[in-house]
Amino acid sequence: MLSGALIFLVNTVFGLFTVALLLRFYLQWARASYRNPVSEFLGALTDFMVRPARRVIPGWWGLDLASLVLAWLAQMLELIIVMQIRGYTPDSLAGTAFAALILMAAVMLAKIGLYIVMVAVIVQAVLTWFNPYSPLMPLLNGMTRPFLRVFQRLVPPVGNVDLSPLFVIVVIQLLLMLPVAYLEVSVARLFT
Repeated sequence: MLSGALIFLVNTVFGLFTVALLLRFYLQWARASYRNPVSEFLGALTDFMVRPARRVIPGWWGLDLASLVLAWLAQMLELIIVMQIRGYTPDSLAGTAFAALILMAAVMLAKIGLYIVMVAVIVQAVLTWFNPYSPLMPLLNGMTRPFLRVFQRLVPPVGNVDLSPLFVIVVIQLLLMLPVAYLEVSVARLFT
């Protein structure tokens, strides 16, 4: 029972921190405005790690790779701590198991990234119905524009209703069910 509570606590703390780092990377990639409360909060929360990491991990094509690498490392650390709570020793995490942890952290990062996009699309769609002039709308528009634009070009509005959020959510759900779930199960088999 205590181990279950510890695993929950580790997953919650590291999960939230991973989401914060991944959101910071994603907002920078999407070129969302930095002058909003969410971006400022993420910057204040993660600056203590990202700024020193930028000295070691350079950016690439204008992308803040330090945030992405730190999110991946946080996910790796979470997995290692959870494995130790479950009784795996550091000796058992050598070789193939360590490579599997590296892959599992990358798969979990992709999964979290897909969930971030899906939540942003859903929140934006709901806000357009109830409060289209919300202060969050410019941020959400910046976050979802790269994904919605693909379907807006292909599918015209039906009765003045933009169906692109629906298509984005369906594609994300398919990605979560098929490739990401397959990779997650394949990597998890390496631990059994």
